[in-house]
Amino acid sequence: MSGGGRIGAMRERLVLEAPQDTPDGAGGFTRTWAEIATLWAGLRPLSAQERVVADAEDHGVTHRILVRWRDDVTTERRFRDGTRVFEIRAVFDPDERGRFLNIDAEEVSR
Repeated sequence: MSGGGRIGAMRERLVLEAPQDTPDGAGGFTRTWAEIATLWAGLRPLSAQERVVADAEDHGVTHRILVRWRDDVTTERRFRDGTRVFEIRAVFDPDERGRFLNIDAEEVSR
């Protein structure tokens, strides 16, 4: 899924979330997640062959997500679709023109 001509592929509404750490009083912290934005996105599971290639580059990639370019999508954040959670593993601008972002993500159980 590349950026160009794929606006029609962005049919999912995903919530971009940022971690919020609160001290727990015992030297650690409790992590919760705060909503940053709700975005139109393309969400595509990777094929078995794509997963082998992705795993060689970055462990645990299960999906490719396409969104319009934003400067606040980083590997420190995640996407949520209801009860489904996608941890961001890599973010890249496919044509380096600041129009779209391709995001490699891992769906995790919560």
